Amino acid sequence: MLWLKRWNFIERARLERELWDAFEAKQDPEAKLEQLRSWIDAADPSEPNLAEQRFRLEVWTTTLARIRKIEAMMTSKKP
Repeated sequence: MLWLKRWNFIERARLERELWDAFEAKQDPEAKLEQLRSWIDAADPSEPNLAEQRFRLEVWTTTLARIRKIEAMMTSKKP
């Protein structure tokens, strides 16, 4: 069913929101990304949740790029 989640914009939006919420709560999104990446690297290949976590990492990586782009645009617009 992971293939269905990959194409489901609501599922993607839910995962994007997780990272946005962390950013808005003044948490370090890079640290969250690195923590997830470390978990994936250390996980057993037979871990049933591994594919879903890889998908989360993919979505978070693109979301973080967007967050930083928006952050840079907002910083450049300040007087």
